[in-house]
Amino acid sequence: MSHRHDAGYKYLFSAPEFVRDLIMGFVPDEWLHGLDFSTLQQYPGSYITEDFQNRADDVVWRVRVAGEWIYLYLLIEFQSTVD
Repeated sequence: MSHRHDAGYKYLFSAPEFVRDLIMGFVPDEWLHGLDFSTLQQYPGSYITEDFQNRADDVVWRVRVAGEWIYLYLLIEFQSTVD
């Protein structure tokens, strides 16, 4: 059963501005300032883990730094129960 606020959080973190603010607010490393946040791209949140488990997360992103893609995926999962 989904929590009644899950859709609202998923909607907020589907906006690149919120993702940028999340990264800058919670990851204190200096190299983050080199990320080109205008290149944030959202990806589908379904994938297979290394141990061959199906996984579905709500929001997945990637970003460019110094003109190259860095596969810095942010898996932001909103759920009301533990997997």
